[in-house]
Amino acid sequence: MAARPIAEPDFEARVRASFARQKAMSALGATLTQVTPGVVEIEMPYNETFTQQHGFLHAGAISMALDSACGYAAYSLMPADAGVLTIEFKVNLLAPGRGERFLFRGTVTKPGRTIIVADGQAYAYDGEGEAKMIATMTGTMMTVVGRQGIEG
Repeated sequence: MAARPIAEPDFEARVRASFARQKAMSALGATLTQVTPGVVEIEMPYNETFTQQHGFLHAGAISMALDSACGYAAYSLMPADAGVLTIEFKVNLLAPGRGERFLFRGTVTKPGRTIIVADGQAYAYDGEGEAKMIATMTGTMMTVVGRQGIEG
């Protein structure tokens, strides 16, 4: 297995600061609960505001949180002067988004200088703390340097 790339010394502070600026994650009530080089976890409580007609967490909310988890996992390995943008992703919805809280994990699977591939998993937790995987994602992220309006 290849060694994981070395993250910049301030990677966690940069990831947390960028996440704090995301209005979308704030609207979901999502919090950043783990930041390590190449792995990020985001958690959020159930909120019926973000459900579809059957009361399940909407696929759009699931996709949005997975995209952020994968994007920040990639960002954690980028240079200090870089920004991150998603250029492609695919989501597989495996089970209804039914739970009291949700966990979204992004993990870098293929680091690169410009393009990074990350995989994500979404879990729903019931009242007893049992987790069920409800979705997966594969995303392609781009390192952006020197573009006005796209900073870390």
